[in-house]
Formats: sequence, structure tokens, C-alpha cells
Amino acid sequence: MNRLASATSPYLLQHADNPVDWHEWGDEAFAEARRRDVPLLISIGYSSCHWCHVMAHESFEDPTTASAMNAGFVCVKVDREERPDVDAVYMTATQAMTGHGGWPMTVFADTEGRPFYCGTYFPPRAHGSVPGFLTVLAEVARAWTARRAEVTSVGETVAARMGELAAPVTGDAPDAELLAAAVARLAEEFSADAEHGGRAAGFGTAPKFPPSMTLLQLLRHHRRTGSAEALEMVTATCTAMARGGIYDQLGGGFSRYAVDAHWGVPHFEKMLYDNALLLRVYALLWRVSPEPLFRRIAEETAAFLIRELGTVSGGFASALDADTDGVEGLTYVWTYQQLVDVLGDEDAAAAARVYGVSRKGNFEHGASVLRLTNPDIIEPLDEDGDENAPSVPASAAAAEAAAADVERVAPRLRVARAQRPQPHRDDKIVASWNGLAISGLVEASLALDRPDLLAAAVRCGNLLAEVHSADGRLVRTSRDGRASTNPGVLEDYGCVAEAFALLHSATGDHAWLAHAEALLATVRSQFRSEDGLHDTAADASPLYFRPSDPTDNASPSGASAAAAGFAAFALAAPSLEHLDDAYLALAPSAALAEQAPRFAGYGLAVAEALLAQTPALLMCPGPFCPAD
Repeated sequence: MNRLASATSPYLLQHADNPVDWHEWGDEAFAEARRRDVPLLISIGYSSCHWCHVMAHESFEDPTTASAMNAGFVCVKVDREERPDVDAVYMTATQAMTGHGGWPMTVFADTEGRPFYCGTYFPPRAHGSVPGFLTVLAEVARAWTARRAEVTSVGETVAARMGELAAPVTGDAPDAELLAAAVARLAEEFSADAEHGGRAAGFGTAPKFPPSMTLLQLLRHHRRTGSAEALEMVTATCTAMARGGIYDQLGGGFSRYAVDAHWGVPHFEKMLYDNALLLRVYALLWRVSPEPLFRRIAEETAAFLIRELGTVSGGFASALDADTDGVEGLTYVWTYQQLVDVLGDEDAAAAARVYGVSRKGNFEHGASVLRLTNPDIIEPLDEDGDENAPSVPASAAAAEAAAADVERVAPRLRVARAQRPQPHRDDKIVASWNGLAISGLVEASLALDRPDLLAAAVRCGNLLAEVHSADGRLVRTSRDGRASTNPGVLEDYGCVAEAFALLHSATGDHAWLAHAEALLATVRSQFRSEDGLHDTAADASPLYFRPSDPTDNASPSGASAAAAGFAAFALAAPSLEHLDDAYLALAPSAALAEQAPRFAGYGLAVAEALLAQTPALLMCPGPFCPAD
């Protein structure tokens, strides 16, 4: 048993029985590295990461590999979801050194934490140009012993360069002209991807990630300006995702991404932040374009959050694993014969038609990922259940029959699937992601007239207020109602402050506004300097540089989240002072708006909301008043 047995992270606990002498991130590990005069081996991942599991089974559970790790290094295991600050600084170095990043991340650092050799997944034996992990361990240990000056120089150079690149972005917030330019650029990208399914299936090629924050930005742009083009991009993307395999057609909820360009085959992990953000998008889309599909997806996604990710503490778990019993997608995919076994021949044929299941399959080993075939066309199947002819227009009656088929077969398939082994759930509570869940549930409760969703948001808010926060400070994670010692980062403060302000607006309870104001005061005192906003607090344990990532990626950047928190408070209070803070925090979004708007979606969505909602608030001029 190594040092991870008392960890709060489910990911770290997965490694508690490894023969590797793991340390948690902290001063003890650095002191031990200095005492032994050996480098640190920092392994970073998360519990629902498929390749993290692969490397664990191949290397960290292998006694020979573990012996080499223990002999030459102080080994540190980090949950990137608990410590996004640690993940951010080493991911920056990994991308700079290798040209790419990902998890598991494998970093070798000197005794001060400065990285000198980085990679991601290493196989146990060489594969193509990727060296085997035992070879890497031996070569790094040899370099540390024989070429120490060179290794130290690399670490110092990397640390200095990364520190220079981490300077916060300052400048003006996006104005109406820049927001229009961002939408124009998005329209160009959307059209350019048409040959890869873009016009029908949204932005990007394979692998294809739900652009939830960009969709929110485009929805708000449409509501502010009436842009039909912006709405078309949202409706096309949301329709394609809702009908694709990335959406769980039986259980609700979205997977992390699709491996193809048409949303057909997912990587099966389900993350809280994706579903929280997409809940908000579909609820708002239903308000703008009341198609039954959009309401259904919003309601099913909310139900998935509460049923599958809800915890007894009132918060929401982080993720469901991609694998079940070590097999990716085992819980979710179906063979044609499995349909027959559950439904009988006649209903199995109907299910195969509506869900696109064939005997050949569209996944592995003849299995299929369920997706809804187009209700406006007939996709003929041969006697083996395989597509064998061009699609032809369907009649209204045929489309209605397909819907009836789904209603008839889906309940029995759900019952059968519930009897299968289920994926592991990472049940730690992450503050920022739960803030996003609250915001999504509040928006959905108002759009769908569902007071039960507001009640779920309030329960989650109570957990964040009582367990995660005290005296204006946040801890990032908790588990089983017990707070960790992991400090909140800027993203946590912004997302939770926004959630609290929205709870105030929905309930009228001023306590929520007081909670939000305390968090935003900490943002001002701990995360803002003359240089701009940083992702870590001024009094946090130092890293080899202080991160300040301006981009919205899987979840909002710290700056975008802070802007959302300040904006929500400013509009709820109302407060011109907090409005100024919101505009200051939007500088990184402005810098990205024209050239890379898909990396600034949340910040640009905040800017759209401010332009749409602040004119009545701004009764007197201020330094960031749009009327000036």
C-alpha cells in the first residue's frame, strides 16, 4: 500500500494498490526528491481517462516497471481535476516540448519542479517512434546522473520561457463590432467544414467535441441581433448531436466527444461540465426555437444529471468512465442479436431501423452505437440489417411510425441495459463544474417551467456554500460531504459566483447574492494584479510559473468564468462596479475573438449578454459604459 490510500480523489485511490511508491502532490514529495537527489516523475490523469487506465495496467501495476520508477525517482500522482493548476503548468511544458498534449501526462522534473522531459502515454515497449516506458526511465535516470548540468539548464530555460508566455492578457473588452466579426469567422469555419459534415453536423472534423460555449455565444448573438445565420449554426449542430451517437439515445446525456466527423461514434466517458453546458444550450434553444426535439434533449439531459451524477450530498459527480470492466462502451453498444434477444424478431427489426443498428455494426466486434436515423428519409436495410440502397424521402406517416417504434422499444432496451455492468463513477464534487450545473439547471427550470430543476440547483448551491466555501474562499473538491484541501482556482470562483447570482435571480433569496459578492471580493484581492487576472491565488503554493490561460477549452477559462460571475452579479444586484470588473475580465476574449473565436466562446457569450442587458442599468457614464 502506497501513500494514496487516504486520498480523497477516486483517481488517486485507483492507484493506491500499485507497487509504485506514489506521493500526492505537495511539499513532502519535493523534500524527498531533494533528500535523495533524484528527479520527480509526475504522472497526471483523471479517473475516466481510457489511456490513463491502459498505462496503469501496463506499467504502474507491473512490478519490474514500478521497481525502476521507485529506484530512480520520487513518483507523484496528480488528479488533473483536483489540481488544474498543476495540470496547466505541466501541460504547457508538454505541449511546448512535444507539440501535443493529453493524458496520461508523464513529466520528469528537477527537485524544484522544473520540467526537463515530457510526454503523454508511453507503451511498455517501443511502438513506432514512441519509446518504451522502461527505456525512457533508464535514459532519464542516466541523464540525471551523467549530464546534470544539461538537465538543470533545460529545466531553468523551460521555466523561464513558460513564465514569459503566461503573462495575463489585458486590453479592451469585445464591442459589438468585434462580436460581429467573431460570428462571421465562425460562419466561415462552419461552411468550410461542410464537406466533412459541417453544414449538417456542426463545427470541426474528427475527433469532434461539442462546441457548447460557442453555441451559447451564437444563441445570445441571435437573441441580441436577430441573426438568422447564428441561429442556423446552433440548430444544425444541436440537431445533429441530438440524433447522433454522441448522445445516449436510451439514457440521456452526452459523451465527451465523437471519434468521427458526424457525431456517430463517441468516446464514451460522460463529463459533468459537458452536460451542464449543453443543458443550458438546449434549454435556451428551446426558448428561441421551440422544436420538440430541443425540449426533449434538455429534459433528458437534466434527468441524466440528477439520476446518474447526483449525489446524496446534493452535488454532482464529476464523470462516468468510458470503460466498463476494461472494455470501452460495453454498457452502451448493441449487436443485432442482442436486440433480438430483448425485443424479438419483429421489434428488433424496427429498433434496428430507427437506431441504425446493422449486423456488421458501426463500432467494434459487430456492435453498434445507437443513433436516431433521419426521420425525413427511409434508409433501406437488406435481410442482414445492413444499408443497401440510397436513402429516399419518407412520408409523414413513416416518420410517425418511426417515432412510435422508439416509444415502443426504448423502455425495454433501457431495462435490459440496466442489467449490464455499469461504468465507474468518479464521485468527487468539483466546485466550478457544479457551478455550471447549477446555472444550467436554473436556466432549464425557467425555460421549461420545471420547479423541480430549480430545487435541484438549490440543493447543489447549499453544498457549495456550506462545504466548499468559508470567508470568501473556496476549496475545489469534496467527496462524501468532506472538503479536500485543494485550493479553488479562478475558474471555481467565477463559475460558483455566477451560479449563486443566478440562484438569487431565480429564488429572490438575497443570501445567494451575499455568497457571490464574497467570492468576487476574493477574485479582486487574490487573483487580480496590475498585470491582469491569474488562474491561481496570490497566496497559493507556488508552481514553477503562475498560470493564466486565456482560452476556453473543455470548460471556461478562469478569466471567462470570472467575467461571467461579475456580470451575473452586476445585473442581479445591480452594481456598476462589478460591471466594470466584468468588462476588465473580458480582455482575453477580445484578443481571441476575431482569429480564434471557438477558444473564447464563454467569454464572448458573456460579452453578448452584457451588450444585450446592460443599457437599462447604465444610467450614468462609467469607464466601460457602452454609451460612452
